[in-house]
This record gives sequence, C-alpha cells and structure tokens, in this order.
Amino acid sequence: MNEAAPHLFRLLFGTVALLTFATLIARGLRARAGPERTHTGIENLNARIDAWWGMAALLGLSFLAGKGGVILLFAFISFAALREFLTLTTKRAADHWALFAAFFLVLPVQFWLVWDEWYGFYSIFIPVYAVLLLPVVSVLGGDTRDAFIRIAETQWALMICVYCVSHVPALLTLRIEGFEGREVLLIAWLVIVVQMSDVLQYTCGKLVGKTRIAPRVSPSKTWEGMIGGIALATALGAALFWITPFSPVQAAGMALAVTLMGFFGGLVLSAVKRDRGIKDWGHLIAGHGGFIDRMDSVVFAAPIFFHLTRYFWSTV
Repeated sequence: MNEAAPHLFRLLFGTVALLTFATLIARGLRARAGPERTHTGIENLNARIDAWWGMAALLGLSFLAGKGGVILLFAFISFAALREFLTLTTKRAADHWALFAAFFLVLPVQFWLVWDEWYGFYSIFIPVYAVLLLPVVSVLGGDTRDAFIRIAETQWALMICVYCVSHVPALLTLRIEGFEGREVLLIAWLVIVVQMSDVLQYTCGKLVGKTRIAPRVSPSKTWEGMIGGIALATALGAALFWITPFSPVQAAGMALAVTLMGFFGGLVLSAVKRDRGIKDWGHLIAGHGGFIDRMDSVVFAAPIFFHLTRYFWSTV
C-alpha cells in the first residue's frame, strides 16, 4: 500500500484538522454554558466528537497496517455488530450450536475467504451455505416454538452484520488498472462519503427540515434533510475523486448511489429498533450507541459500492 500512503496522509491530516476544529467548537460551547448549566445536547456533541477521535485513530492505524489490519478491524466490527443484533432476537436453547457456528465458524471463514481473495466463494458462502445449513442445526435441536422467527432473525443478522460488513475489506481484493496498491483508498472514500452523508442529513434536517419521511420509523429524518445531505455528500464524493479510479462525474454518481443506499439502510434498521423498543443497538461507543448504529449506512452501501466498482472498473 505504499502507493496509497501519500493520499492517506493527506486524508489523515484533513481528518485531524476537521476533528480539532469540531473539538474546539464543542469545548467552547461547554465552557460558555458553564458547569452549573449542563446541556444534554452539548454533552452529547462532545461525547460524539471524542468517540470520533477514537474511531478515526483505529481506522487510520488499520489502513497503515495494510490488508491484514483492515480485515482484522472489520472482522472485529462484524463480531461486535453480530453480538448486538442477536442479543435482541428470539432465541431458545436449541439455537445454541447454530449461534456458536455463526460467531466462531461462519464469521471467521467469511473474512478468511476475503483475505484469500476467493471471490467465487465469499460472495456466496453466507447467502447460500450459511443461510441454508444453520437452520438445519437449529431444527435438529427439536424445538419448533418460534422456529420461523428464530431462523429468519439469525439469517438476517448474518447478512447484515457479516456478509455486508465483509464487503468493506473486500474492496482490497479488486484489481483496477492504473490503481494498483491504492485499493485501501476505496475504503476511505466509502466511509468518508457515507458517514458525512449521515452528518449532513442530520445537520440539514435540523436547519431546514420540515417534512418527515417516515415519522413512525425515524421522526428525525426529513425530505429536506435527506435531499440536502445527500446532495452535499455527493458533491464531497466528487471532490474526492482524486483518491479513486473514478472521474469527477463518475465519483458523483457513485456517491449518489452509496448515500442513497446508506439512507435506506439507516431507515430499515431504525424500523427494527422501533420494533424492539430500543433507541440504540448498544452502548459500546460513547455518544454513538453501538457498532450497528455507526455502521447501518455503511453495511447497506458497501455491497453495492463493491459490485459497481468490480463490474465497471475491476479487471478481475
């Protein structure tokens, strides 16, 4: 990844500068409020920015560590997300071995296949083999109560938390003419554009949002926030074309595709949270909830981005 190093350092410098500016603003707001006037919104903002420092550091270190570091990081994220998801699902004693296999067989095999760059297998391992065989393990336990729900929830958890997440490091396996050794920049571009889209949608919604998209699913999401945030994130994606194999117009098109998928991913998983009566998937990341809360947009966008890039640009 030596070819990618100069671009990574520029991105790292820009990220540090942006987070430093955000930290100064947040700390200034806290100081202005004073210790005797605790403001929930300000404290939440500070917690989120502090968490972003940690997440940016982990992501940066994994990029610098190369392919192994990136795959290990996303395997860990996948494990944590799978744990959050399955904690909220319907399970019985008969599912013990199926759950064990999901965590300690399916997940590591999927990421090993990505490491081995075996596209023909990692692209179907979970949707075909795991989805078909894990229910057999549960059914052999002999408990038919809520069988359909138990099986479907486990399958959906594997698809969202393992299969989709694995498509982020899978970007490293693409071979694009003239872009050799810089594949990690595709991950950086995807994460930056999708995550900034979330931030910009939230900001635009707060500033000008009036018309709610799905009030009973996610009351904070508005048409004005979605359109404004996605438009700005699309412009950002086009501006960052220099770290991708895309032209500015192509980068804008790809940014539009991934931000739309990211928006729908957040909406779908918000519906799941409402169904379970929870605000966040977890509490591991201060100010951000759980890993799924941070990755909901990325997990829906990653497979689409991977396959579009592979189909139109990859030589493999």
